[in-house]
Amino acid sequence: MSIASYFGSGSASRPIELSPAFPFEAFTDPTQAADRLIEIFETNTAFLRDAFQKLIAGEHRDGRVRAFYPEVRVTTESHSRVDSRLAYGFVSGPGHHATTVTRPDLFRDYLRTQISLLMKNHDIPVLIGASEMPIPLHFAFYDGTHVEGGAAAANLDLPLADVFDLPDLSVMDDAIANGTYEPENGILPLASFTAPRVDYSLHRLQHYTATAAGHFQNFVLFTNYQFYIDEFCRMSHELLADPNSGYEAFVEPGNVITHAGEAGPSQASGPVKLPQMPAYHLKRKGHSGITMVNIGVGPSNAKTITDHIAVLRPHAWLMLGHCAGLRTSQKLGDYVLAHGYVREDNVLDKDLPTWVPIPPLAEVQVALEDAVAEVTGYDGYELKRVMRTGTVGSIDNRNWELWDQKGIVRRFSQSRAIALDMESATIAANGFRFRVPYGTLLCISDKPLHGELKLPGMATDFYKRQVAQHLEIGIRALEKLRDMPSERLHSRKLRSFAETAFQ
Repeated sequence: MSIASYFGSGSASRPIELSPAFPFEAFTDPTQAADRLIEIFETNTAFLRDAFQKLIAGEHRDGRVRAFYPEVRVTTESHSRVDSRLAYGFVSGPGHHATTVTRPDLFRDYLRTQISLLMKNHDIPVLIGASEMPIPLHFAFYDGTHVEGGAAAANLDLPLADVFDLPDLSVMDDAIANGTYEPENGILPLASFTAPRVDYSLHRLQHYTATAAGHFQNFVLFTNYQFYIDEFCRMSHELLADPNSGYEAFVEPGNVITHAGEAGPSQASGPVKLPQMPAYHLKRKGHSGITMVNIGVGPSNAKTITDHIAVLRPHAWLMLGHCAGLRTSQKLGDYVLAHGYVREDNVLDKDLPTWVPIPPLAEVQVALEDAVAEVTGYDGYELKRVMRTGTVGSIDNRNWELWDQKGIVRRFSQSRAIALDMESATIAANGFRFRVPYGTLLCISDKPLHGELKLPGMATDFYKRQVAQHLEIGIRALEKLRDMPSERLHSRKLRSFAETAFQ
């Protein structure tokens, strides 16, 4: 590799060895455009990996090494577009639009779809080439490779930052998704996330869930109890055994895979200890299966995991969990379908002000209600025997029962709340923020305001009776959403005034 340019550092100039050049080229075929993105990314990350291996093998370097993310660019000169019904796939007006891209191998189908819609709606080619955004060394390695460990083992006598670009938090924020982004040089974003922001989340997903990002499916269930995960594992193996289900494999933490038709996983066991938020994936062709994550208790975990799963651009996510029933008419085991949220979780206040309403999404609400009816056998007016629709409050204090009861009861009554938990509003609000269709179906496991506390014996009996039915409802609801056209599910309700073209 030749020295292509120089970088000033203090009073001396240090040479920079650059990755191969990829000038921008016009493409009118979305498949070829996606393939070029893959070519650029694979070439440039291999360049960084090779340089790192040479460094730890003892090869001396007196300069820096740098490679760049691929980029998609379009320029439009008109406000017109072919199809005004779509919620995505078009730019909001004339101008220059661009986005950097990472892991195009992982996002190939998604990128083909988004690029195809741009071409169709504006009758223009897209430009593909190498951007000016450097790829951090850590992000050139996939699925948890410990770069610092390799450097330490080689006893390097210089910091990695003297040779390679390292992750830079200043280009990893959520300003685009939050609607606070200020365009630089007049270039508008094509996507909600920059390539470094996506890379950061892909690595975090591996850390928090102990499964590779490539296993995640487009339909996601979140729960706050391991009982649901145990039942999901059982149901998943049953579905794998059914040749008509369409499910192809089941992945557990540690990337332990069981394929349809196999008696068990090819790998003996998973990690010695489960991660903070273990994920399980019931895989189907085209990532159309179901992922389930045990997020544990609390809004912080709920925000953390949805911050990262959002970069995968799932088609929908649902919260299935337990809650406290607040009305005397409710009984243990009843379902709560949230149509509004009182947000006292506090973890999203800086990203999404609490005055922003989190509306119910008709497509998701109907799918959940229909699924409850089908699984329970109740329909129409009779469905009210086991399910109530209303406002759910989410708070950040698990021991809210110890607060002054007079004040909290008044607040619950004024908000018309019918249930209380710690995660649902966070998951819904982050779905709203990231334009991911969301929904909540909770199951009442206690009624503290009415003397029915969650005591050990009662809880065990409740779990045995209710978890399987609740989970079956969640799976059936996601399957209903999967059968919808994506343009209907990703509706205009979640789009702001000036949106990015990529869904």
